[in-house]
Amino acid sequence: QVQFVESGGGLVQPGRSLGLTCTASGKIFSNADVAWYRQTPGKEHQLVALISRADYTHFADSGKGRFTISRDNAKNTVYLQMNSLKPEDTGVYYCNFFPSVDNYWGQGTQVTVSS
Repeated sequence: QVQFVESGGGLVQPGRSLGLTCTASGKIFSNADVAWYRQTPGKEHQLVALISRADYTHFADSGKGRFTISRDNAKNTVYLQMNSLKPEDTGVYYCNFFPSVDNYWGQGTQVTVSS
């Protein structure tokens, strides 16, 4: 069983930055592709960014050029740095494997971008 714990969300003004952190339990983290997802009311989890076991990264179009994803396998942690935030970045952010595993969704962390 793997548990993901997200943190770092909050209320920020448009144009500001925010860094999210996700720590995972379990020894398989370093051998897995991991991703950040965003969920808004009434919608499914949407991919925001992923980082492979080989540190290949991919971003949804909405975050390209603004978001950075990184990982520290020694700490079982994945990070999402979000710059130049926009109101449409608002949502609950989760991390999970890629592809996601339904049983491993955590509590997420709320990000609200508003003036």
